[in-house]
Amino acid sequence: MDIGIFTGITDEQIRPAALARAVEERGFESLFVAEHTHIPARRDTPYPDGSEIPRDYYRNLDPFVSLAAAAAVTTRLRLGTAVALVAQRDPILLAKEAASLDLISDGRFELGVGAGWLREEMLNHGTSPATRVPLLRERLAAAKAIWTTEQAEFHGRFVDFDPIFQWPKPVQRPHPPVWIGGWGPTTFDRIVSDGDGWLAPGISVDLLARGVAELAEVADRAGVPTPPVIATLADPDEATVEKVAVLGVRRILFSLLPVTDAETTMRSLDRLGALAQRAVPA
Repeated sequence: MDIGIFTGITDEQIRPAALARAVEERGFESLFVAEHTHIPARRDTPYPDGSEIPRDYYRNLDPFVSLAAAAAVTTRLRLGTAVALVAQRDPILLAKEAASLDLISDGRFELGVGAGWLREEMLNHGTSPATRVPLLRERLAAAKAIWTTEQAEFHGRFVDFDPIFQWPKPVQRPHPPVWIGGWGPTTFDRIVSDGDGWLAPGISVDLLARGVAELAEVADRAGVPTPPVIATLADPDEATVEKVAVLGVRRILFSLLPVTDAETTMRSLDRLGALAQRAVPA
């Protein structure tokens, strides 16, 4: 089991290159970063837990830019999105960005994807909330076609293009790992058919256990091995890490939120790094 860091990277905190160096120096295996292109000034969609939208949601750097900076100053750190809002992204540009990042990181990029929850944000991108899941699936399938085919073409309901050339191709073959985020009515079916694993939301250990069991059932019905799981812990401690480890997850992400100043961030990383060493001895 690996342990990494999940955070939002903003203009008000430590810069992404310095953060990535600090994360790698403390022995973490990976760094995953969030995405919101913007927060609409007028919205009716509530934040999932009913509270106010956190400040860092308003100030996110583009995740691919942040991870490119991180790639330039690290050598072994896995670099991922948690999650890229693919329903709001052009699939040809997504394929180019992901493959370019995989190249400059020497094959260390992982793509976590999600459909999103903020309806007004989607609408500003021309994405209908009602069709965001099938749209995500087509855009992801189109990106995979570009990554794996010299002359790629795609003809679907939402995505349609004739044969194209695009380089670079990803270093990782056939493409970087694709983690499907969220937990909805079709999530586990989509993980089995479209993804390489489940990027579980920040939920309780009991709910996570239920989700892992349901994913195993879906995979069994499809006649495939159970996909791996990434768990996210908002306030980790040794007892919780041990409970999650028993579930057989591939990776735990320690949440480094809320976003704070550089000095506080370093203290938090020291604390989380010590916890990781105790939980997973070298």
